[in-house]
Amino acid sequence: MARITFHYDTVLSDVHMLLPSARHLMTRLNSVGQPVFLSKFRILSDGESHDNSDPKKGLKEAEQTDEPREDTEKETQEPQGKEGEEVGAGNVEPFLDVDGDLDITRRPRKKPDEESGRDLVCPIILKQSNSALEEEDEHTDDGEDKTFKDIIMIEHTMATTLEDVGKQVWLGAFLLADFILSKPHMFRGATVLELGAGTGLASIVMATVAKTVYCTDVGEDLLSMCKRNVTLNQHMIEPAGGEVRVRQLDWLQYDLCTDADMEFRWTEEEVADLYDNTNIIIAADVCYDDDLTDGLYQTLYRLCSNFRNSCTIFISLEKRMNFTLRHMDVSCDAYNHFSHCLFQLQDLEDGRCSYRVEQLPSDFPQFLLYERIEQLELWKVTVTPLPLSANTEPAPEDTKQCSS
Repeated sequence: MARITFHYDTVLSDVHMLLPSARHLMTRLNSVGQPVFLSKFRILSDGESHDNSDPKKGLKEAEQTDEPREDTEKETQEPQGKEGEEVGAGNVEPFLDVDGDLDITRRPRKKPDEESGRDLVCPIILKQSNSALEEEDEHTDDGEDKTFKDIIMIEHTMATTLEDVGKQVWLGAFLLADFILSKPHMFRGATVLELGAGTGLASIVMATVAKTVYCTDVGEDLLSMCKRNVTLNQHMIEPAGGEVRVRQLDWLQYDLCTDADMEFRWTEEEVADLYDNTNIIIAADVCYDDDLTDGLYQTLYRLCSNFRNSCTIFISLEKRMNFTLRHMDVSCDAYNHFSHCLFQLQDLEDGRCSYRVEQLPSDFPQFLLYERIEQLELWKVTVTPLPLSANTEPAPEDTKQCSS
């Protein structure tokens, strides 16, 4: 496989575009034939600083040449009229096509094999290996290499359709990871649930301070990738005493799946632990589709209504602006729907829980190298159970079981 083909519905993450000097090694093809890359992200130490006011500082800039192109002088010559007549101030009649549109003769493009100002670029396989850790063997002989301990290794794709964007790495996961690393005391020893975990980056970082992290999403191929990433980063998780359990949780289904035939099923003990001990829920960059956003809020409401303890929810996302033909203007439809649902949650009164919503400032330290753009937001929802009134029935216990 020498090239990656991009289609009209291909979605690309911009995380890697600002890291031109980083190595993203293609290691394999997944079960559906998508190229899988291995990227490494270093956690900056407390003594290292990253200037958020200049997010591109320290990144390798593209080289530019100042040599003039031969075509430049040709393009600045006076255009010619019909039969070689010079078009000047006294002869400005333009060429029009049959529809009355301006007809402009364009300079023919050079063929790719001809000499040009830029090289032909196409993705290539840099490495194939049965073990993604082979490259690190020389750095981990003594098991005490601090540099290696600060490296997060993530397998991911770089270009997918919209339905598979969870296999990519997104800025919201970095923002959430930074928040966790800057506030470790908030999560130390906690039982945490991540919804829509994707590649598992946020869950892996969370496991360096939390006790148990339930890393959830849907799709066996995605969950297998996520589980592999957890294995790749045991060098960070095990010394901290944390644990990541990759499990399936579909927002569009009412039940947690305990089917014995499913690889990423829940055990009865895990279901009990989830409802009895979870006090933190996290989600990163999961609100890009209205139906999924609705499913997310329904899942949050259903889970929190069954939790035994108070719960704090942290949601990070990027406010994406798109030009739409419906509005003939730039709009943020997915973000607007997310905001509408969020504030509906705050006004919800059902006798079971109270909800308090607030946006957190994004001025905490940056431990991962990425562009912290102003469109990145972090929201906090505090859920507090209310005493059950005589007329309020408790949440049904069958939410803990899977009928299949």
